[in-house]
Amino acid sequence: MHNRFIKNIIFLLFLNLLVKPFWILGIDREVQNLLGDASYGTYQALFNFSYLFYILLDLGITNFNSRNIAQDPKNLPKHFGGLTEIKLLLGLLYAAVIFVIGYFNGYCEGLKLKLLFWCGLNQVLLSFILYLRSNIQGLLLFKSDSILSVFDRILAIIFMCLVLWSGWFPKERFNVIWYLQAQTLAYVCTIVMALFIVLRHVDHLSFKINFAFLRNILRQSLPFAVLVLLMSVYSRVEPVLLERLLDDKGVQAGIYSRAYRLFDAGNNISNLFAIMLLPMFAATLKNKIELNNLVKTSFNVIVAMTGIVLVQCVFYDTEIMKIMYRPEEAETEAAYLMRIGQYAKVFPILMGSFFCLSTTYVFGTLLTANGSLKQLNLVAASGVVINILLNLFVIPRFLSVGAACTSLCVQAVTAFAQYLICEKMFHLNLGGKYWIHLLLFIGSIVLCTWLTKMLQLNWIVSFVIAFVVNVGLIFITKLLSLKEIISLVIPSEKR
Repeated sequence: MHNRFIKNIIFLLFLNLLVKPFWILGIDREVQNLLGDASYGTYQALFNFSYLFYILLDLGITNFNSRNIAQDPKNLPKHFGGLTEIKLLLGLLYAAVIFVIGYFNGYCEGLKLKLLFWCGLNQVLLSFILYLRSNIQGLLLFKSDSILSVFDRILAIIFMCLVLWSGWFPKERFNVIWYLQAQTLAYVCTIVMALFIVLRHVDHLSFKINFAFLRNILRQSLPFAVLVLLMSVYSRVEPVLLERLLDDKGVQAGIYSRAYRLFDAGNNISNLFAIMLLPMFAATLKNKIELNNLVKTSFNVIVAMTGIVLVQCVFYDTEIMKIMYRPEEAETEAAYLMRIGQYAKVFPILMGSFFCLSTTYVFGTLLTANGSLKQLNLVAASGVVINILLNLFVIPRFLSVGAACTSLCVQAVTAFAQYLICEKMFHLNLGGKYWIHLLLFIGSIVLCTWLTKMLQLNWIVSFVIAFVVNVGLIFITKLLSLKEIISLVIPSEKR
């Protein structure tokens, strides 16, 4: 079983690395280039607003269902019909909540109302896909689940390539609704495929809702649902606040979103790391020495990966923004450089936020594996309070840069708090030498990147040289060894 799990993780990582970066850095970036900061910023504000209430679509049902079916596959035909009806009712509840709150938030007419409808519909469809996948995961159909994890994005990429580059759709008429509708069509196709897979394993269906069963699910899942809601707020609320607090038609939200794009791409990869760590932490919690070693090794991997990304993004902020965003039609060079300068101010701050968030995939995952949701919820609630209060102060004064600084502050505070809780709860013995070792590595890659940039080479050449040397520094400074990396993915009895 362990070997099968590892193979699935590798396959899942491969598919996601192949597909999702292309969606974020290719399709989504091209859409924003066509729409401009104002229109795309308004879309991002509405998208993040709809995402804030996503937990209402699930309430922990997906997580519970996967475990329930894995324990006994006979639970699939027994509960599938009833849970499907509950998901549909939750979809209606979610729609009512976002439209009522959206109405009082000013999203009640014109384009904003249309955007809210399509964003909300896509969230409902995505939630249903994840629910169907939980049945497939419970049946241990790992390969089918891995394919479904990217199937919607593959279809959306195909649809958007036709829209953007086939010539069948005039670019001058392109609007964000087309973008959302392409995703809707991809989600619907994915639901059909997932339903086909699930129904092949269901002999009969019962559509009777078992409310006692539902209450049991909600009682067990409520702490996790609250955690997801709180983390969604302090991780996703900045574009909403930028659009609401500033009367600029979404321009600053658009600037923030452009700088956020690489954060989003990197977070998709770091999040997969947490998926791999959760069962490994759960299996080693009783062994203090093994747990301590696993925490060290996994944290070293995260620091190595995200530390190099952070440092090189800080030194090459303007160059990266230039290669990602081209001049707009009829835009002067001075106006273009000014716009790139705005992105470059926000971008490195957000990548610092990405670095802090990635570390929570070690300590936050450890607390999750231990069932310490009360502590995680307290940390997340503190993050929400800090985020809202700081943003109310800094956004009117410092615009998108202020929002990025708030994000960095909140992610740093929550990451440090999770570490302190883990250190006390699990008696982690990392030691002062360990932290000095980490600082030596960070200092080494900073020095290396600075020296290579000073060589006055073509920036892409110096960037690649710095990256190669920085990767070498992982092993030169002995932050990681190949043996430690292998120990993360291959169980000891197989070596």
